Amino acid sequence: MRYPSDAERRGRGLTMLLALALLLTLGGCSSLRAGFSQGQKLDPWEAWNRKVFAFNERVDEAVLKPVATAYSEMVPRPVRLGIDNFFGNVADGWSAANLFLQGRFKTGVQQTMRFAVNSTLGFVGVLDIGSEVGLERTTEDMGKTFGRWGAGTGAYIVWPLFGPSSVRDTLAMPLDWRGSPSQVFDVGEVQFGIFALRTINTRANFLRAGEMLDGIALDKYTFIRDAYLTRRGSFADDSGDEYEVITPPKGDPQAGP
Repeated sequence: MRYPSDAERRGRGLTMLLALALLLTLGGCSSLRAGFSQGQKLDPWEAWNRKVFAFNERVDEAVLKPVATAYSEMVPRPVRLGIDNFFGNVADGWSAANLFLQGRFKTGVQQTMRFAVNSTLGFVGVLDIGSEVGLERTTEDMGKTFGRWGAGTGAYIVWPLFGPSSVRDTLAMPLDWRGSPSQVFDVGEVQFGIFALRTINTRANFLRAGEMLDGIALDKYTFIRDAYLTRRGSFADDSGDEYEVITPPKGDPQAGP
């Protein structure tokens, strides 16, 4: 009797997660619909979310922020920029896949070209050659793809260590994890090391922004929640050229009768 390998088990698990996410997203789950009923709150679990938020803040203050501060002081800025570019390049590949899933083929092709250029000429993305030649980054993920398919953001959730999320983005989280840089390698120690490096490097990039936020936000929880829901629920920053239908002005001969 042949037992499935670890890779086969992970593949089956991913397939089941994808099927579940698609079922819940497209099957009409009312909590994920774009239109919420009048007066419905987007933060129904606020009391619990605030407790988790406070826990995350304590972990950040005690562990992550000191480590990120030491990292930014010890690692030269050009090296940190190269690390940023490498992680961004892996994310570009996942963004390209999501753009195609969203039906945004023109932008998807451009993003694929950016990924290919940086992966080859940019030494696996350490150098951002794509931006130099005019191939700008368009960042997308499975949560935004679900949104393009008609799923609303859903209720706001704060997860321990992972931070702000929503019902829709939580469903997408296992799929986005499969497209993360740490999943490029199939070795547990290497995966953990890449995940830790990415986390520390990202936190180091937001040291000054975090200090400014601490100084200006009367209620940091509310500020972050509103910013997150606005950013994740809006598609105003997405290119609309694939969807735009141009209607000739009235009186134009091409407008027809």
